[in-house]
Amino acid sequence: QVQLVESGGGLVQPGGSLRLSCAASGFTFSSYAMTWYRQAPGKERELVAAITSDGSSTNYADSVKGRFTISRDNAKNTVYLQMSSLKPEDTAVYYCNALTVAALKGYDYWGQGTQVTVSS
Repeated sequence: QVQLVESGGGLVQPGGSLRLSCAASGFTFSSYAMTWYRQAPGKERELVAAITSDGSSTNYADSVKGRFTISRDNAKNTVYLQMSSLKPEDTAVYYCNALTVAALKGYDYWGQGTQVTVSS
C-alpha cells in the first residue's frame, strides 16, 4: 500500500522556521522525484520545491528561493522541506508528491497534506 505521510506543520510567527517531513512507504522511494506543493485558501495548488530521485538537483518557486530548502534521505524514505524566514503568505496546506515514469507509464502519488499557518 502506497503511503505518503506529511508532518511538521503548525502555527509559527512571521520570521520563524518549520521543518516539514514526508515519510514514504509502499514503493521504491529512491526511484521517484519528490515535490512539495502548497495550496492556500481560494488559490490553486502551486509547486514549492522539487528534488530529483538521487537528490542531485533541486528546483524552487521564485517566492521561496533563499528561504526554503528541500532535501531527502533515501535510506529513510523521507523528503524534507526546511522553511525559514516564514511570511504570512506562506500559509497553506503543504503536500508532498512522488513522481516517476517507467516504461512510458507515469506513477504519481500524493500525501494528505499538513497545515502551515504563519501568523502573529
